[in-house]
Amino acid sequence: MTEKDLRERIGSGEDSTRQFTVAIRDAESLAGEMAAFANSEGGVIYIGVADDASLPGLALADVARINQLISNAAGQLRSPLNVMTENVLLANGRIVIVLSVPKGLDKPYFDKNGVIWRKSGADKRRINCKEELRRLLPIKGLIHADEQPTKVGVDALDTLRFRDFLREVYAFDYPESVNELTRLLQNMNLATDSGKLNLAGTLLFSKRPEWIVPQFVVKAICYPGNEIHISEYLDTEDFTGPLQKVFDNAQAFIMRNLHKVQADRNSNAPGLPEIPPVVIEELLVNALVHRDYLVSAPIRLFIFDNRIEIISPGHLPNTLSVENMKVGNSNIRNPILVSYVAKGLLPYHGLGSGIIRALRSWSHIDFVNDYEGCLFTAIIHRRSVPREEKSIRLPDVSVEILTRLQANPLLTIRELATTLGVTSRTVERSVASLRKEGLLSRCGPNKGGKWVVQNHVFEAMSGKMSEQ
Repeated sequence: MTEKDLRERIGSGEDSTRQFTVAIRDAESLAGEMAAFANSEGGVIYIGVADDASLPGLALADVARINQLISNAAGQLRSPLNVMTENVLLANGRIVIVLSVPKGLDKPYFDKNGVIWRKSGADKRRINCKEELRRLLPIKGLIHADEQPTKVGVDALDTLRFRDFLREVYAFDYPESVNELTRLLQNMNLATDSGKLNLAGTLLFSKRPEWIVPQFVVKAICYPGNEIHISEYLDTEDFTGPLQKVFDNAQAFIMRNLHKVQADRNSNAPGLPEIPPVVIEELLVNALVHRDYLVSAPIRLFIFDNRIEIISPGHLPNTLSVENMKVGNSNIRNPILVSYVAKGLLPYHGLGSGIIRALRSWSHIDFVNDYEGCLFTAIIHRRSVPREEKSIRLPDVSVEILTRLQANPLLTIRELATTLGVTSRTVERSVASLRKEGLLSRCGPNKGGKWVVQNHVFEAMSGKMSEQ
């Protein structure tokens, strides 16, 4: 490496893979820096480089001493780590040592005090909680999130759901005693040796998983426009329950907020979703099955006018990248969940095939692997649908809402629900859909305002419907 090459590499400053230091004084602090890189994605320590990327360099007499410190620091780590050094000679005769630290294959790496460090941006931070530590261990195959115990026993099981699964998949009868049931769940890798349901058993077969692990839900919002709003939305819902129910309801939420397109179909035929359902299916299954359950956060689902975002906790595991994921490479993060989903609990078609199937059906998908934010996002881009291509069929309840609001713009959601004999939630969803379609708007505040029916649009659509 030449001085010119060095300046190009350090010109953009420090980040999670580059660190500058003018000099090294002791092996202990250096060991912490090396452990942080090894527990992350690896990186380079430039010794003889200042924080502002200037090059004070090292005297030749310091080089031998610092190389010995590097050797001592590597020896302090609890697991072996092969580091590489390169000396770069500067024009002024001084030297910069380029210390390359690989991504560790035997994580976690400790310093001599037993502290585990991890990179956080350009700095390092101590790992203080079990959750963070566990996220390092699956790389070695030591632990998986879905096998972790919960605090509930077999009494939390949804008896009917588990009974039906046993009959349909294994042709087994439901065990008659608690002891038999516990042993069966343990043999099926759904319960721990102590008789507690593990996370997989809880998510798949418990009565109310959200009472046991409330963070593992799906939170969905449909926004007007293309940006997140603080208080304005068209539709929102939280999806809880067993994994199969969460999938069904989350998929239904997306499908009801998509445009239905007539294209070249007969006007009496129902419109087709603007995005093929298989795309939504595959990406939702991917999010639920392959998310990082060691991160205590929900899956978030955002629908905008120009895109749909499915945001999963946890970046891609190990060495998996977006590029090799697109060609079918995969890495099993939750093997118990995968094994049961493959038995028909969700529409799962094989490891590594879902992303390929989604891209073949709809190429307008981007994936963002946010390592620092510990998130993985699938972005499904929507195309602009001209109004004349949209299905002109409105549900009966929507037509009734518009008709009644034409007659009385001051009606409240509750009054509409009572009049129509439906729930307030049904009215809220219909109103949100009508507002999104441009058929209905609100003038003034929630209290004291009034509804405005876009009569010219509604009447035109009513006329077309009557012709059918």
